[in-house]
Amino acid sequence: MMSNYRNYYIPLMGINLLFFGCQNEILTIDVNDQIIIPRTYLIPRADHSIKIDGNEDDYSWKKASFSEDFIDIEGEKIPNQKTRFKMLWDEEFLYIYAHLEEKHIWASLKNRDTIIFYNNDFEVFISPSNSNHNYGEIEINALNTVWDLLLDRPYNTKGNPIFNWNIQGLKTAVHIEGTLNNPEDIDEYWSVEMAIPMNALTELKRSPKVTPKIGEQWRINFSRVQWEHDLNGNRYYRKKEKGKYLSENNWVWSSQGATNMHMPEHWGYIEFSHSPKKNQPFIHNTEAQTEQVVYALFRNFAYGNYKHLGRGKPGKTLQIQLTGFEALKAKLLNTYTGFEIKVEDEIKGLVYSIDERGYLNRL
Repeated sequence: MMSNYRNYYIPLMGINLLFFGCQNEILTIDVNDQIIIPRTYLIPRADHSIKIDGNEDDYSWKKASFSEDFIDIEGEKIPNQKTRFKMLWDEEFLYIYAHLEEKHIWASLKNRDTIIFYNNDFEVFISPSNSNHNYGEIEINALNTVWDLLLDRPYNTKGNPIFNWNIQGLKTAVHIEGTLNNPEDIDEYWSVEMAIPMNALTELKRSPKVTPKIGEQWRINFSRVQWEHDLNGNRYYRKKEKGKYLSENNWVWSSQGATNMHMPEHWGYIEFSHSPKKNQPFIHNTEAQTEQVVYALFRNFAYGNYKHLGRGKPGKTLQIQLTGFEALKAKLLNTYTGFEIKVEDEIKGLVYSIDERGYLNRL
């Protein structure tokens, strides 16, 4: 999904903001309601070659477990049709198989790099550097029509989509258990299988741009766009009321906390593994919760209720007191280009900085 094609409202979700005395230059912020706990997935290594045909009948897929069922994008409602995925990897490809229950399988868009989410679709968002800069997006419909694009950073930080980013060597296939574009029957599901070339993904990484190794962790999320439909004759169309299209449903693997896929800081975590055991715990390579706090501060000062403070006189500093995170010491520095936020974990000795572009540095 692309937020410049849709009007997204990004709520601040219960932030409690208080200002303690101008002379003290201290701002107390409660960001607890903005903290998302992303889902995690350990990716097994493929032992055998995989034929991309839309099915999961290759022997290697037996090694991979299905994810949890998708949830509503804001993490509250439960979708009425299940979606789940599994993943594998090797030196050449990142493999994805998705299973989408669907009573009415339809699609109309046939040209590559058209706006696929005007049909029901399956979407992949991936950041190989655990960053919200330089990430890829792949969308596919039931006709196996693909749209792939690259973003230098999210739209709400003036990001620029690069539409001519076509992944060379991308393999995709769709299997339909039912009949496509036939409203006279009830379908069961459609499935997507894809092999994304590793060399295309490693180009998005911060240095070193090398093939992932065992234990390396990336950020990823999956979205399913689902429209209410009407029929005109025997043809499916997006449903309208009073001349306007109804809003789509957005079902995702890991909650975004808002109707906006372009918040990479909320995507799930994946780890490249060999043969993970059932229920093996996921151990983060970075301080995931602390980084959620840093990104929450960024959103407040970049485009939230306190964006006016993020646009202050260059050189001005503001101390920030975080409710519930007393070990974290934060301050805002206004710069000529915008601002920089620094957060220090006094117990673990970790320091983070993030600027007006949302670029996170682990110092």
